[in-house]
Parts: sequence; C-alpha cells; structure tokens
Amino acid sequence: METINELNFLDALLPLAVVIFIIGTGVVLLNLHFQKNLSVQKLKQEALKNIYQHELLRSNIQAQEEERKRIAHDLHDELGAVLSIMRMHLMVLEQQSTNGSGHLQDGLLNVRRLSETALASIRSISHQLMPPQLESFGLLATLESVTEQINKTGEITIELSGNGYTEELPWLVNLGLFRILMELINNTLKHAHAGCIKIHFLRRGPYLICRYNDDGKGLPADITGKGLGHKSIEGRVNALAGKFEMGNSATGGFFATIQLALKDTAGMG
Repeated sequence: METINELNFLDALLPLAVVIFIIGTGVVLLNLHFQKNLSVQKLKQEALKNIYQHELLRSNIQAQEEERKRIAHDLHDELGAVLSIMRMHLMVLEQQSTNGSGHLQDGLLNVRRLSETALASIRSISHQLMPPQLESFGLLATLESVTEQINKTGEITIELSGNGYTEELPWLVNLGLFRILMELINNTLKHAHAGCIKIHFLRRGPYLICRYNDDGKGLPADITGKGLGHKSIEGRVNALAGKFEMGNSATGGFFATIQLALKDTAGMG
C-alpha cells in the first residue's frame, strides 16, 4: 500500500517538475533575449555616439575653415586695398618732394618700403589661411605650386604624382588633404633632414589613397606620444571619414598613408 502511495506521489510530482523545468527554461531564454537586446541597444548607442562625434568634429573643422576663409578675404580685400592706396599716395609724395630735403625723401622711401613689406605679409598670411589656387584650380595644381617653390630652394626635392584623381573631390575634402600634406611637409622640413619627399595619389576601387614618404631619419625609436601636428592630422582625417597610418619605412625614412572612401566624401561640398 505504501509503495502504491509513493508511486502516486511520484506521478503527481513529475508533471510539476516538468512545469518547473519549462518555466525555468523560459526564464533563462527570456534573460538571454533581454541581454542580447541590451547588447544590441548598447552597440546602437555607441554607433550613434560615434556618428555624433564624427559630425561634430567635421562641423567644427568646417566652421574653422569658413572663418579662415572670411579672415583671408578681409585681409586681402580690405586691409590690402588700404595699404595699396597708402603706397600709391607715398609714391606721389616722393615725386612731389624731389626738391625737398634728402631727409624727407629718405623718410618717405622708408615708409613706402614698410607699406610694401606689410602688403607682402598680408598676401602671405591670407594665402596660408586660404590658398587662393585651391578653389580655382584644385588640390594637385595647388600642391604643384607649393612644391615648385620648395624645390627652388635646392635644399630638398618633392616629387608629386596623381593623374588628376583629386579633381572630383569636394572643395572641403581637397582643403583637408592640403592642410594634412602641408603639415607633413612642414614636419619633414623641420625634423627629418631629408633630401626627397614623394607624394602619390592613386585610386583603388572605391578608395582614394595618398601615400607620403621621405628619406629622412624617421620617427625617433623612443617616441612616447604624438605631437599637436600629428593629432591635428588625425583629427582632419577622422573628419573626412578616412583612415590614417604612419611610421618608419623598412628602407628608412618616414611614411604616412591616408585612405578615403569616395562615397563618404560626396556630401562634403
């Protein structure tokens, strides 16, 4: 009789155990589903955060460039015009004072020379703020003009090749690449003791790649961080939604590679 009662109890307990097992399994599955959804939401939030930071960086750089453009135009058009008029008046006064004292003529000549120096400085500053050739003739033509002037010094040779790959890029992208390359050239001139720089643009599928090499002494082996110049370069490359790599070449010297997805640059006009 006792055995029958035990069997009846086990028969009653078995369905309860099955129900408990099903409930437990459901709880585990629900928890896994919740954790999965939570991970997906976190990934989406991180992606949105990265997009926001990228757009904020791009907007900041665009605002800086627009301000530089405005200042360059103001310097060239307004202050430059005033100094040009002043120079013309001084030249007239010099002609009118031919019968005056030599001291007066020397004074007028010195003031005119100062005005010419100021004009040259304004042109130089406005061109550094916003190179006028860039908007009119494109990146390669502007770089050719810069490298030609540097090559004339005889201190270093810059070789540039590109086959017109940059002509289809929006102006802001060309401007960003110009700023990056000028920073790299400046670093080479100041620190590398190089005799040659090579800059090469090439198209690889949907990507535009810019390769920069010099034959200088390369980066120091004990370098512990990145200077403001390299941080500025990385910031500009990030704003262009590109990739940046730099280091020392196996054959010696410094190298940098910039890769831009052309589809990501289409809306940066």
